[in-house]
Amino acid sequence: MPAKPHPATDRAATTDRLPLRRRLLPVIALLLLAPWAAECSWGGFALDDFLPVLIFLGPMYGGAAILIRETARHLGAGWPTIVLLAAAFGVLQAGLVDQSLFNPDYLDDTQYADTRSAAEATLVPGLDFSLRQAFDYVGNHIVLTICAPIVLIESFLGSDRRLRPWLARPGLTVIGVIYLLGSLLIFSDSSGRKGFLASPLQLAFAAVVVLALIAAALLPRWRHPRPRPAETGTARRRDRVPHPLWIGAVVVLVRIGADLTPGWAGVAIALALAAAVGGLIAYWSSRGGWGQRHVLAAGTASLVSAAAFAYLVPPYSPASPAAALAGDVAVTIITVALVGGAWWRLRYRCRPPSRNPPSPRPHADARTGPSVSSEVPGLRRAVGRAGRRTPRPGPGPRRR
Repeated sequence: MPAKPHPATDRAATTDRLPLRRRLLPVIALLLLAPWAAECSWGGFALDDFLPVLIFLGPMYGGAAILIRETARHLGAGWPTIVLLAAAFGVLQAGLVDQSLFNPDYLDDTQYADTRSAAEATLVPGLDFSLRQAFDYVGNHIVLTICAPIVLIESFLGSDRRLRPWLARPGLTVIGVIYLLGSLLIFSDSSGRKGFLASPLQLAFAAVVVLALIAAALLPRWRHPRPRPAETGTARRRDRVPHPLWIGAVVVLVRIGADLTPGWAGVAIALALAAAVGGLIAYWSSRGGWGQRHVLAAGTASLVSAAAFAYLVPPYSPASPAAALAGDVAVTIITVALVGGAWWRLRYRCRPPSRNPPSPRPHADARTGPSVSSEVPGLRRAVGRAGRRTPRPGPGPRRR
């Protein structure tokens, strides 16, 4: 009896059977969408800076998003693995690559220099980093850099490709090299790390946190999530979950509430709200009524709220009011097109197919009313099948 193939090997073989163009298109889309969502979607850059952001930050942000997504899908893991790996990337990026987490002067040459006093109100003794900034940096990398782009690209794909890997080992090796080169560029560039080097204790602390998050993400308990009955039309009443728009509204309210209070109290409230919404989404996603549209709403709610508030925040570098407004309008158009297109795509693909053509309008007799066969369309088909299965007698002798 042949041995049962390993799930990862089976998925890799299935990936190799796809045409190269179909495998590379979502990879390129994620490579470009991740840096735009991370730096441009909330108003951080004017319109004329969008292209340089994609060119210089795409290898680092996009490469990380692809590696995280492919690692989870090759392992057969679900969104807990993606979120934990995204948190590891956020700590790696802010603590080891550009080291903005430990550099108190990192934002002094931008229009966010006035946030330094608020950050210093939550300094962690001994490590000298702001817990408020750590929550913002890592949280934005989780929801904007990694999760939202992955949700959007996967929602545009069919259910047969959504959870399957896009790349095999050669492609993953190329993306890994691209990510390392992009990270080294930011580390060595004067506008990336800005000449700052964290202390050995700070670097060791960041490295330990990154390794701990990666180890937690690779636990076997996150692998092989159960299928969602909602996608096959078998959800029961007791398995229903709120409408996807309500889930998105909850995420937006939590994101707004996390920024209302400064200081240590604000950090405690932000952490509690993040834990509450994470637990609530985990509970809803374990029910049978959870589908990809719920995933889309939960994953892109932060992107939509960031695009909405882009009109209220300045870009990093000073820009004319017309350039800043053009960038904010472009952010709105791109966000609406992406989220609206993914939503429409899911509604179109999840529409149940019509197996039988519509039955003709029943013909009523003036005296007896509608015939039985017109009232029960299945009866007519059953009679026809029975007639085809019943052998007909041969022609008998002719009578004169």
